[in-house]
Amino acid sequence: MDVQDIKQRVTAVQSKRDYLLRLLEQPNLGTLRIDVNQALEEMDELIDEYRRTFGEVES
Repeated sequence: MDVQDIKQRVTAVQSKRDYLLRLLEQPNLGTLRIDVNQALEEMDELIDEYRRTFGEVES
């Protein structure tokens, strides 16, 4: 996997993060809210690690 592939995949992950944020606003999530929060935390860690390694994510 080359750097360009990694950049494209991280950009795709970052775009999906917004969907999870909207999902988190739904009042009827129940215990799924825990999983959504966990996914957001893991995405944030991935994006932060990417930025430390390669610089800013292109949007």
